[in-house]
Amino acid sequence: MNEIIFLVEEAPEGGYTARALGESIFAEADDAASLEANIRDAIRCHFENDEVD
Repeated sequence: MNEIIFLVEEAPEGGYTARALGESIFAEADDAASLEANIRDAIRCHFENDEVD
């Protein structure tokens, strides 16, 4: 099992951003719950279907 660590920060214009460390994955959202969903979606888009659990 691989792990991806995200750096989550509050965005200056409001909401949150998340940037993966070691991968080219970025997500943003207005709230924490939406950010989690956007991160999962970004991961699915970044990797092949069989690489994501």
